Amino acid sequence: MPVDIKQLTDFLLEGNEDQAWELVESEAELFDSSHLAFEVLTSAMQFVGKLWEENEITVADEHLATTTCDFVLSRYAYAKKKSKQPSNGKRALFLCIDQEQHYLGLKMISLLFEEYGWETRLLGANLPLEYAVDTAKKWQPSVVGISVALLYHADQLSNYVSELGDLSTPPEILVGGRLASNYDLSKYCSEKTVLVPGLKEIKLWLEEKKGDDSNHG
Repeated sequence: MPVDIKQLTDFLLEGNEDQAWELVESEAELFDSSHLAFEVLTSAMQFVGKLWEENEITVADEHLATTTCDFVLSRYAYAKKKSKQPSNGKRALFLCIDQEQHYLGLKMISLLFEEYGWETRLLGANLPLEYAVDTAKKWQPSVVGISVALLYHADQLSNYVSELGDLSTPPEILVGGRLASNYDLSKYCSEKTVLVPGLKEIKLWLEEKKGDDSNHG
């Protein structure tokens, strides 16, 4: 049966980690399919955001829901570790641009990449450009995923795309986040940038890469 998003949202807002986890774990389809599980958690957090925008909850409530959702994601990732693919030898780096605090979607994407055999580093929220470039130079990922949720941060995005694209071994750049699903960000990106509005698009991209690797193997 479909997950009761309202009930899951209530558990997140109460900080009830165990009940939120049990709701996800009890649904076999969710437990078997990470992108479906993450879509359900995303829907619940979007509901939390709507309640906050309508002044139904406080910013403290929103923060508690976020940390509870983060816990559920970490527990889910630990439970799924046995089913991840063997390493494919590729690296992916994930970050939110400067002043961008919404990191949960990025964490979900990082976990999906891990399940497909990628080595990942999740640098999280609010990462200034100089540190993004420095880490990419040292670690040399083949992919950098950037999250942006707010329109007034979009101008900064073009700087990240430009400087990371100018590295001597430039990574493929994926841009996602709430803004990417609601707004055309192509003018802030290069022609080589891949826009991934949601988890479904990320999963398709990963499947294509996996297929390309198999064909070249």
